[in-house]
Amino acid sequence: MGARGAPSRRRPAGRRLRYLPAGSFPFLLLLLLLCIQLGGGQKKKENLLAEKVEQLMEWSSRRSIFRMNGDKFRKFIKAPPRNYSMIVMFTALQPQRQCSVCRQANEEYQILANSWRYSSAFCNKLFFSMVDYDEGTDVFQQLNMNSAPTFMHFPPKGRPKRADTFDLQRIGFAAEQLAKWIADRTDVHIRVFRPPNYSGTIALALLVSLVGGLLYLRRNNLEFIYNKTGWAMVSLCIVFAMTSGQMWNHIRGPPYAHKNPHNGQVSYIHGSSQAQFVAESHIILVLNAAITMGMVLLNEAATSKGDVGKRRIICLVGLGLVVFFFSFLLSIFRSKYHGYPYR
Repeated sequence: MGARGAPSRRRPAGRRLRYLPAGSFPFLLLLLLLCIQLGGGQKKKENLLAEKVEQLMEWSSRRSIFRMNGDKFRKFIKAPPRNYSMIVMFTALQPQRQCSVCRQANEEYQILANSWRYSSAFCNKLFFSMVDYDEGTDVFQQLNMNSAPTFMHFPPKGRPKRADTFDLQRIGFAAEQLAKWIADRTDVHIRVFRPPNYSGTIALALLVSLVGGLLYLRRNNLEFIYNKTGWAMVSLCIVFAMTSGQMWNHIRGPPYAHKNPHNGQVSYIHGSSQAQFVAESHIILVLNAAITMGMVLLNEAATSKGDVGKRRIICLVGLGLVVFFFSFLLSIFRSKYHGYPYR
């Protein structure tokens, strides 16, 4: 007789379910719903971002700088999501604002934006926009902004920092300076392309023609070339131009003056020692010329051998010019405190 095998042990039905804690099904269902909701929210953000970028690219295809009101500013610049940098010029271009600096800055800003829009490196990571005071007063109030023009960079993430506001008063608003600032803030390098300007070439050609024509007419008598007074006047003009900061103006491109868009007050003297206005350099030039004229009159009164009364009058006039205009010049230097940026 064969041996009977050991009886097999069967696991009771439903024994596997004892590893699942009680009440786990609602938790799993809630976790599943949460994952679905998070995935849907992420998809919604991606779609919203794609729509915003598509709209900005469409505007950029029409204009390199697009204007924004309060609603557009809050939607495309302030509200997330955003994966692009936005350069915004806050300005006041309406004629009633009489902001000549705003128009000059707008021209440089347009050159910069066009250089980026039509370059081979153009992409959807950087856009240029503008907010006019009369079209976005609420934006100015929201940012506590009381002067124009102002350039700001709004990064893809986070709030703008102090360095994201362009230091226009110290650096000026030349397109090249703006491009350097943008490269520091966004790592996007823009090569500025300026439209051809033949005014300098034409002026030089006219000057050469005038000098050549004068030399031709006086070809039989060129004694005026050896005139010391004439060459002294030319030298003084060059000295006045250089000491008043004309070369600094040419390099930095500062505004002619500054007009507050709120109260209409015009400032011709810059309050900082790190910058100046073009009008300020003209004032310094005139003051230096007047002081020099006074010194020349004093020298003439001391060295001439004419009538004593006439010499006395010349001396008084020269002394008055020196004292009056030097005191005026000294007050400007005191307001600058540390002197001028090109010293």
